[in-house]
Amino acid sequence: MYELENVLRPYAWGSTTAIAGLLGRPASGGPEAELWIGAHPDSPSVALAPAAAGDFGGAGDGGAGDGGRLALDELIAADPEHHLGRASIAEFGPRLPFLVKVLAAERPLSLQVHPTLEQARKGFAREEAAGVEHSAAGRNYKDDNHKPEMILALTPFEALCGFRPAAESRAVFLHLGACFDLAGLELPPLLVRLLDDLAGPDEPAALRSAFERIIAGGEDVSHATAMVAAALISGAPMGRYVAELSTVTNLNGRYPGDPGVLISLLLNRISLAPGEAVYLPAGNVHAYLNGLGIEVMASSDNVLRGGLTPKFVDVPELLRTVAFEAVGVPTLAAETTLLGQELFRPPFREFQLQRIELEPGAGPVPLAQSGAAVILVVAGSVLLDSPKGDLHLGRGASAFLPAAEAPVNVHAVAGAAGTALAFAVTTALEA
Repeated sequence: MYELENVLRPYAWGSTTAIAGLLGRPASGGPEAELWIGAHPDSPSVALAPAAAGDFGGAGDGGAGDGGRLALDELIAADPEHHLGRASIAEFGPRLPFLVKVLAAERPLSLQVHPTLEQARKGFAREEAAGVEHSAAGRNYKDDNHKPEMILALTPFEALCGFRPAAESRAVFLHLGACFDLAGLELPPLLVRLLDDLAGPDEPAALRSAFERIIAGGEDVSHATAMVAAALISGAPMGRYVAELSTVTNLNGRYPGDPGVLISLLLNRISLAPGEAVYLPAGNVHAYLNGLGIEVMASSDNVLRGGLTPKFVDVPELLRTVAFEAVGVPTLAAETTLLGQELFRPPFREFQLQRIELEPGAGPVPLAQSGAAVILVVAGSVLLDSPKGDLHLGRGASAFLPAAEAPVNVHAVAGAAGTALAFAVTTALEA
C-alpha cells in the first residue's frame, strides 16, 4: 500500500477554503477547485515508497521517481498485473480505470457534456492524426476514453443535470411570457420561437431544436437573455420557478448574454443534500453550480463545453455528443452489503464508491475491492490492514491499494477521538 501526494488544480471557479477545510490543512490563499487522486497522465498522484522499502528499486525505470517517490501511472506501468489485477486489465487495459476528485465549486462550472467511448476513441484519433497539440485551446479530446461520472455531495450541492421534459421547459418560458405581459413588454422573438420549438410532438426533436436555436443564436440570444435578466431583476414574479429563474440571473451576472443562461431552463435544476449523489452518463448536459463533493469518473479529461465559459466551444462536435432526451434526475442511493459496506454503485463498470464511517472502538469494515483501489480520509484516523502490511492514514491522507494486496480491512485507530470518515473507490468488476 502506498500513501499518495495529489495534484491540486486552482481553477478560477474553485473555493478558497472548502478543500482545505475538509482535509484539515491551511488554505493556500487562492482558489482550490479540484484535488485529483489517480493516475491520469495529465496530473498523476505521486506514490510514496513504504518506509520499510525506502525506494522503488528502479520501478518504471526511475524516470518519474526520486528514490521514495514515483508517479502513480509509472508505478502501475512497472507491474500492471500486480497493481490492477487480471480482470481489470482484460476489460480496461493496463491503466487505472477511474479518477477521483474532491471538487469545490464556489462559482458555476461550464455547461458541458462527455462523449461515449466510441466518440472519444474516434475523436482522439482524428485530432492525433491532424497533429493538434494536446495543450491547444481548440482541442476537444485529451485522451481516448469516455468519462461517465458521479458526484456525492459533502455539503449542499447545486447543479443542472440533464434535459427535463419539453413541456416542463415550455411552462417556464410561458411564465416568462406572462411576466413580460404584466410589465407591458413585448416577448423577445427568440423566446416566441422557443415556445414553438418546445411544443413539437416529437420530444427529442423539440429539445434538439430549442437547444440548437439557443447555442447558435448569436445576437438574438444575447438580446433575449439581457431582457429576461432585466425583467427578473426588476421584480418580475418568479412564482414556483424561483430556483430556475434565480439561476438565470446568477448565471447572466457572471456570463452576460451567454447561451448557457437560457439553456439552463431546458435542464433539471437540482439541489443535493449532504450524502446524496447523482450519476452522469455520456451525453448528459450538466453544470455544477456550487458545493463540495467527491467526484468519481472513468479516467478521462474529455469535456465538450456548451457555454458558461471563456474556453473553446465546438458547436458541431457538441451537437454530435449531446443525448437529446428528457431524463429524470439520475439519483443514486447507497446500498449496504451483508458485510456492512456502504456502497454507491452507478451503472458503470469502471468504478464504485464506498463510504466508510467508523465510531471509536467499532470493529473493522472490509474494503470492497475489485482490482486496484484508492482511499481518502476526511475525518479522524484509520488503519488499513492487509495480508502484506498495515498503513495508518490520518485526516487528509490518501493511499493507493494494489489489487495484489487485497483483502484490506479498515479499522478505527485505537484510542483516537471522534468518528473516522473515509471514501474508497475501486472498479465495479466482480472480485
